[in-house]
Amino acid sequence: MSATARLIDELGAACEVRSAASSDAVDGVAPELVACPRSTDETAAVLRAAHRLGLRVVARGAGTKLSWGAPPSDVDLVIDTSRMDAVVAHAAGDLVVTVQAGLPLAVLQHALAPHGQRLSLDPVVAGTTLGGAIATASSGPLRYRYGSVRDLLIGITVVRADGTVTKSGGTVVKNVAGYDLGKLYTGSLGTLGVVTEAVFRCHPLPESTRWVTVNAPDPRRAAAAVATVRGSQNDPVALEVDRLAPGEPVSIGVALEGVAAGIDARCDEVARLLGEATGSRPAVAAAPPDWWGRLPHDPVTGPGATLSHEPAALAAILAEAPGAVRGSAGAGVLAVGLDPARVGADLDALRALAGRHGGSAVLRCTAPGVKEGLDVWGPVPAITLMRRVKDEFDPEHRLAPGRFVGGI
Repeated sequence: MSATARLIDELGAACEVRSAASSDAVDGVAPELVACPRSTDETAAVLRAAHRLGLRVVARGAGTKLSWGAPPSDVDLVIDTSRMDAVVAHAAGDLVVTVQAGLPLAVLQHALAPHGQRLSLDPVVAGTTLGGAIATASSGPLRYRYGSVRDLLIGITVVRADGTVTKSGGTVVKNVAGYDLGKLYTGSLGTLGVVTEAVFRCHPLPESTRWVTVNAPDPRRAAAAVATVRGSQNDPVALEVDRLAPGEPVSIGVALEGVAAGIDARCDEVARLLGEATGSRPAVAAAPPDWWGRLPHDPVTGPGATLSHEPAALAAILAEAPGAVRGSAGAGVLAVGLDPARVGADLDALRALAGRHGGSAVLRCTAPGVKEGLDVWGPVPAITLMRRVKDEFDPEHRLAPGRFVGGI
């Protein structure tokens, strides 16, 4: 009996199962099967059956970031969550929304907008789902003011490797009961469980938004401009930089939100500060620059890395980092586009640079086969503890095996 037949036999009519196609490969590793559950209960049924059959499983939403992290050591079954795409509940008065994991972020924003609300999270890759954002801990420019996806998540429903359904957090913002396991699942690339639902805090839509941009001729003046805005009373919601290559000028973008009656004065003040620091003339616009919130590399094939650093080290980072650099200067988290001909050397240089400035560098994505022989994650001080957590949550190591740090 084929693997598909055995899984269908186990599940009965509980969930649709099909044979995998070439497009279902996970970072170059081909599965045999794809299951498409529509609910937490169906996901649990799939994972119980997979547990009985000893299948190795990778969860997928829109598939926009399957090339992030390390390739799985093997995969038998992909659980496609894209049919779990509902807004389960929206407590508008409490600024809380509950969603299924396969819901695209853009669809959620469209649903919240008539209520004058939003999830203050930017899509790093177009089409990303909420489950994908949690699994990869990806967030864009608004993280400077509102925090990352980890900070906006207040409750989560996860199905573990044996099909056990677990819940953490709640449906209110001020929930302090129990352990906040949502933070543990965030960024774990599906190695601890399959996220099926999530609860997020929302924020009111701003009445008005403006972007102030300027070009700095060198990293020193760019860093001075960023530090000046950070230290001012103008409360930006995002503070981004863009540098195309070493030695090139640095573009700075500042996003301001607020009431229409007061935002112009704040923009004028930010423009004055940026102009004095850079010696250039800033521009104020009602739309962001074309590079805003976009990765400086292809989101699938890269090659690209994530670089974290102490915000005070921005001048050194902009002066010394190889490749194209773009991201949140205020939060000290940058995306880096690497040279395809020297991915390993660029990654080593980034890690040495980050290590001198309190940060780290992770290889985000590359073309198929390039990751072979490269250390995707770099040094991880807590690796022993992380392995113990993996052993507790997934004793047989069947969930996304090998995708996370240290081959977890």
